[in-house]
Amino acid sequence: MGESPEQHPKKAFGWAARDSSGVLSPFKFSRRDTGKNDLTFKVLYCGICHTDLHMIKNEWGNSIYTKFCYEHEIVGVVTEIGTKVEKFKVGDHVDNLPLDGAAPLLCAGVTTYSPLRYFGLDKPGMHVGVVGVGGIGHVAVKFAKAMGVKVTVINTSPTKKDDAIENLGADSFLVSREEGQMQGAMGTMDGILDTVSAVHPLLPLVGLLKSHGKLVLLGAPDKPLQLPVFPLLMGRKMIAGSCRWRNEGDPKMIDFATKHNITANVEVIPVDYANTAMEGLIKANVRCKFCH
Repeated sequence: MGESPEQHPKKAFGWAARDSSGVLSPFKFSRRDTGKNDLTFKVLYCGICHTDLHMIKNEWGNSIYTKFCYEHEIVGVVTEIGTKVEKFKVGDHVDNLPLDGAAPLLCAGVTTYSPLRYFGLDKPGMHVGVVGVGGIGHVAVKFAKAMGVKVTVINTSPTKKDDAIENLGADSFLVSREEGQMQGAMGTMDGILDTVSAVHPLLPLVGLLKSHGKLVLLGAPDKPLQLPVFPLLMGRKMIAGSCRWRNEGDPKMIDFATKHNITANVEVIPVDYANTAMEGLIKANVRCKFCH
């Protein structure tokens, strides 16, 4: 039995994925009135994340395309509160930060802040590499530098070197395709945050680690990566993964970001530009986070 219009009287509008083509289109729907245990939230800004791309293209095999409006980097204001709502969950507020630049922190921020803390890569004087300097990578650099960590950005080309060093504050930059540069940095890093969501070799990154170093994977390639075992054995090195850990990481991350004035670099776009922004993610030519 379907639900009657009376149960969903509020008209709403969004952009939805209807199949795995990766194309979003306008979508009209309806929602119910605010219940006694609910609140109504007006979204003012919404970041575009690589996770959105994975989901709308069904690259992880678990997408459902019936009324599929998927976004999670959202900030805005509460407009209605149900009679039984006594408090909000921690992490559902952003203080003293511009909302457009704060929206991506609710994914990219906690995705990078959490592993730096959890894996002990947050100690002043440590040396941490960040692979990729896109939407997640540039936020990782900001958090690590605010923690007092020496940061080296590792990228496939030198095109983002000036941005990484001059604008983000990275201490050095390695071109992963330049064997001489990679050899010169062998065994120098306490840890590496790998933000790349495409298939790429892990062996050169493992080589950059000190003994007991940690390579933490934050991206989610749609095909398996080759795992070099012998270098791990010889150096007691670790390869780990980390996801958002939203409820655990958000409050402390937001407090830290507020204290150190950390926001994502964003390009604010209208919602009907979202498909073009998604194409930018596919081509990996994004220098910041899109926010609409």
